[in-house]
Amino acid sequence: MRGWLLFDRFGLAVYCRLVDFMKAGVAEQMQDFAPARTVPTLVTEGDGAVIWDSLAIAEELADRYPDAGIWPADPAMRAMARSLAAEMHSGFMALRAACPMNLRTAYVGFTPSDDVTANIRRIETLWTHALERSGGPWLAGPYSAADVFFAPVAARIAGFSIPVGDTCRDYVAAHLADPSFRRWRALGLVQGETLPWYAQDLEAAPWPGPSVREAKAVDSGEPENDACPYSGKAPTHLMQMDGRTFGLCNATCRDKTVADPEAWPAFMALV
Repeated sequence: MRGWLLFDRFGLAVYCRLVDFMKAGVAEQMQDFAPARTVPTLVTEGDGAVIWDSLAIAEELADRYPDAGIWPADPAMRAMARSLAAEMHSGFMALRAACPMNLRTAYVGFTPSDDVTANIRRIETLWTHALERSGGPWLAGPYSAADVFFAPVAARIAGFSIPVGDTCRDYVAAHLADPSFRRWRALGLVQGETLPWYAQDLEAAPWPGPSVREAKAVDSGEPENDACPYSGKAPTHLMQMDGRTFGLCNATCRDKTVADPEAWPAFMALV
């Protein structure tokens, strides 16, 4: 997610290659990008630099695209944002271990351990400090890499129904409603299998994010558009929404749109 957000949220073009955790080991699938062994990994255009750490990717993109706004322009806010991202990058291991991020399923009934509770209290301290100092709506004012790094934390808090104070609950809700977050989740809903090792012995609950506009895939019909809104290619896969039929150029384009139509501006322009 952090790799995706660093590109999608800041308007940077990228070609994504999927590493499917069910097909083979991650390191095995990354052999063409040595010495990388994990995701996300970035291979830069032109010079072919391999960057296999999310914080390093953020810093490299900030250097290469200084006008993208990856870090705040204000020096004090930038220093705070970097500290926030660095602490998240290296910490909160109890929360990560107990609450694996799973955007396909939410749970109720989770009882945090003392270590997880300590992680949550520290996160609340950081978020409250940053939001009070910056004035919001994001940690350092405008959306920055600090928010990218805490997006998976927000997903864990939401996905495991972990109680937090009002300020932090609003910050979690902002992530769940963010269009780039919603696009990543929509793609995650339709690509690959559900990973069994993330299953929890807890009661499942509806996803706590914004309600999704109803849509469905269909096998027949006449689309009202003559080109896929994403690729411009001829439509071959169909979906319906509000009694209207739209065509997309492949199954992924259709399925990601059905999963959350309003997350995709190019599709909503058709609507």
